[in-house]
Amino acid sequence: MISGLTEADTCRKHVVPKLIAAGWDENPHSFTEQRTFTDGRIIITGNTIRRGKQKRADFLLRFTRDFTVAVVEAKTNYKNAGDGLQQAKDYAEILGLRFAYSTNGTNIIEFDYFTGQERELDQFPSPGELWSLLRKADGLSDEQSERLLTPSNLQAGRQPRYYQEIAINRAIQEILKGKKRILITMATGTGKTLVAFQICWKLWSSRWNSTGAYRRPKILYLADRNILIDDPKDKTFTPFGDARHKIENGQVVKSREMYFAIYQAIAKDEHRPGLYREFARDFFDLIIVDECHRGSARDESNWREILEYFKPAFQIGMTATPLREDNRDTYRYFGNPIYTYSLRNGIEDGFLAPYRVHRVVTTADAAGWRPTKGELDRYGREIPDEEYQTKDFERVIALRARTEAIARHLSDFMGKTDRFAKTIVFCVDQEHANEMRRALNNLNADIVKQYSDYVCRVTADEGDVGRGHLSRFQELESNSPVILTTSMLLTTGVDAPMVKNVVLARVIGAMTEFKQIIGRGTRVRDDYGKYFFNIIDYTGSATLHFADSEFDGDPAFETEVTIDDKGLITNEEILTPEGAPSEEDEETPVEYIPPIIIEPPGDERRKYYIDNGIIEIAAHLVYELDVNGKQLRVVKYTDYTAETVRTLYPTAAELRRHWSQPNERKEIIRLFEERGIDFQELAKQTNQPDADHFDLICHLAYNAPLRTRRERADRLRKDRKDFFEQFGPQARAILEGLLVKYADYGIDQFIIPEVLKVPPISEYGNVTEIIGFFGGVDRLRGAFAELQEELYAA
Repeated sequence: MISGLTEADTCRKHVVPKLIAAGWDENPHSFTEQRTFTDGRIIITGNTIRRGKQKRADFLLRFTRDFTVAVVEAKTNYKNAGDGLQQAKDYAEILGLRFAYSTNGTNIIEFDYFTGQERELDQFPSPGELWSLLRKADGLSDEQSERLLTPSNLQAGRQPRYYQEIAINRAIQEILKGKKRILITMATGTGKTLVAFQICWKLWSSRWNSTGAYRRPKILYLADRNILIDDPKDKTFTPFGDARHKIENGQVVKSREMYFAIYQAIAKDEHRPGLYREFARDFFDLIIVDECHRGSARDESNWREILEYFKPAFQIGMTATPLREDNRDTYRYFGNPIYTYSLRNGIEDGFLAPYRVHRVVTTADAAGWRPTKGELDRYGREIPDEEYQTKDFERVIALRARTEAIARHLSDFMGKTDRFAKTIVFCVDQEHANEMRRALNNLNADIVKQYSDYVCRVTADEGDVGRGHLSRFQELESNSPVILTTSMLLTTGVDAPMVKNVVLARVIGAMTEFKQIIGRGTRVRDDYGKYFFNIIDYTGSATLHFADSEFDGDPAFETEVTIDDKGLITNEEILTPEGAPSEEDEETPVEYIPPIIIEPPGDERRKYYIDNGIIEIAAHLVYELDVNGKQLRVVKYTDYTAETVRTLYPTAAELRRHWSQPNERKEIIRLFEERGIDFQELAKQTNQPDADHFDLICHLAYNAPLRTRRERADRLRKDRKDFFEQFGPQARAILEGLLVKYADYGIDQFIIPEVLKVPPISEYGNVTEIIGFFGGVDRLRGAFAELQEELYAA
C-alpha cells in the first residue's frame, strides 16, 4: 500500500478504477463523485446569514439515472477500510438506500440493510448484482421492474431532490405491488406537485394501468381550490400536452388521460346528483388527492363519497401535515405515509427558510377589553357587559383601534426592515381583511401614491380582480402588490417564494392550518436574497403551536417589544431561545372556531363595532431556532452565549490556550457561529463595540475583567518590548502598525496576505518587499503567529 495519499487521491487512483471495473460506468448505470445532496442549513446570527455544512457523499451508485442504489464513502489509504462506514450508513438512511460501502481504496466494507450484516470485499458488486438483490427483496417482476425504472421527465432541468426521488420511487413501487391507498407527507414548499407530476409521468409513459391492458392510464388530480388545480395543470404538468383536461362547468369529456378537478365541480349538491357519476366507477386508474388533509377523507364529506365511488382506482393522498387529532381521518383512510419529509427536515437540509417569530401583544389582547356601562356600538346597540379576549376580537367584537394599532406596528416594522418585503396578513374574515387593508393603505399613503395596489385584499369577494392581485404578488420581480390581506383564501396552494412576512391577525387554532399558513414563507430564493422570513403574530397562535411537543419546525428567534397607543415601540428586548418551553411560557389553548362566516340576512349584524378608544402595543417577542433546531425556552442572548461558551470550554484558561493559536481560533469562531453566536451582534447587545472578542466572551462566560482591544495592544507594547526588539526596524514598524489596525478594527486584521496590501502595512512596500523584511514567508508567518500568542498570553 502506498502511504501518504489524500482522500481525493484515493478516490481518483483506487476507488474510481474499481467502480469502473465493476461496470458502474456502463450505460444506463453510472456513479456520481462528490455529490452534494443538501444545500446546508441557513444559519442566522444577528444580521449575518450563512449556510451550514452541506451533506456530500463521496460516491452515489445509480442503477439508472433516476434510481440510486448505494452510497460509497472513501478514506485515505492509510486508514482502515471501515472507518467511513458509519458515515456511509448515515447517508444511506437519509437517502433511503439499502447498501452502504466504505473503502480505503484497497479493501471494501459492505453493509447490507436487507441482512443487517457487514462483509469485507475485494471489489464492488456489479449493478446487476445489487439490482437482483433489490428486486428479490421487494418481489418485483421483470415488467414491474421495467416500469419502476421508467425515466423521469426532467423538464427545464428540474432534477428531483433526493427526498423527492425517494417519494417518487416508493409511490410507484407500492402501486406496482398493488397497494391501493398511499399517503405521502411532505412539508409545504418541498415540492409535492413535482413529486405528483413525476409519479403520473412515469406511470403514464410506461402505459401502466389498473387493468393490465395495453393503454395509457386515466389519471385524476383532485384538490379543493382552483389555484391548486390551475397552477399544476398550466405549469408543472405541461409535458402532458393535449392529454390534459380540467373538468368544469358541468361538462363531461372522456377522451383525455390527465384530468384535473376541484371536488366542488364534480360533487353532488342541492342542484345536481354529482357530475362524478357521469364517469364509470373504474374510469380512472389513479387519483392524486392534493392537500388531502383538507376534508377529503372525512366520513361525512361529499368528497369522501367521490373517493369511495372511484374505489377501483389507486389513490395517492398528499399532505403537508403529520398525524394529529385534527387530521386523523386522513390517516385512517390512506394509512400510514410511505414517506415523510417534515418541516424540520427541510430547514435542516437548507431547502426551506428558517423564520423569526415576532409575538406582538396589544393592550386589549394582554388584559382583555370590557365596555363601559351602557356603551353603544357604531349602530347604536348596547354592548353586552363582558370581558372580551383575543378569540372574540373581530368575531364578536370589532375594535377599530386594535386593527389600527396592529396596522401601525406592522407599517413601522416594515419601515425599519423593508417596505417592499412581500407580506400576507391573515385576518378573521373578509370584513376584517378590508378594515386592515384600509388602515395599512392610509399608513403607507406615500408609497400608495406611486403604487396604487401596494396593499390589496384577496378574498373570495374579489374574484378575478383578487386573483390578478395574487398573480402579480407571486411574481419574483414585481414591485407591487406588496401587502395582501386575506382570511382563508391564501392558507394553502399559494407559491409566492418572495414572501418575507407572514402576519397573524387572527387566532389559528388547528396545527394543520398553522403549518399551511407558515408554509407561505418557507420558500428559499438564494438568487434574490430570500433566506428567512418573519412570522408576526398578534394573537398568540404561533406561541401556542411552538409550545406543542409535536411541532417539528421550531422558531429561530424571539423578540419582545412594548408599544404605545400609536403603535410605536417603547421597549424592545431580543431573546434567544434555549431548551423546551416552560409551563409558565405556555398559553391556554383556545377553542378552535371554524373560520367560515355566513352573513345573516337583512340588517342583523353578527358582531359589535367599536370605533373609538385607545389600544396600544404592550409587548413584542422574537423567537429563533438554534443551530440544532431544538424546541427552546427563551433566555437572554448574553446568557445563551455564556452557557454555550462554558459548554464548549469549561474554563477560561482552556479557551485562551486554543484562542491564541490562529488556526484553532478560526475553528472556535466557526463553532460559535454554528451555535448562533455572532460577535457583532454580541457587541451591539452589550454595548461594547471596542471590546476584544475573546475578552467579551470571557467576561460573559467566566465573569473575567472586560478589556478593550486598545488596552490589550498597549499592554503588549509595554510588557513585551523584547518581542519587538528581536526584529529589524522595518519588520518592527510593520508589527506595530498591525497592532494599531487590531486596536481599531479587531482580530480579523491578522489575515495574510490581505493585511499586507492595505495601509499602513502596504506603505512599507509590496508583498515581496515586506516578506523580505522578515527574512522569508515562514518567518513572517511565524512573527504574526507569535504576535497573536503574546497578545492573548494574559
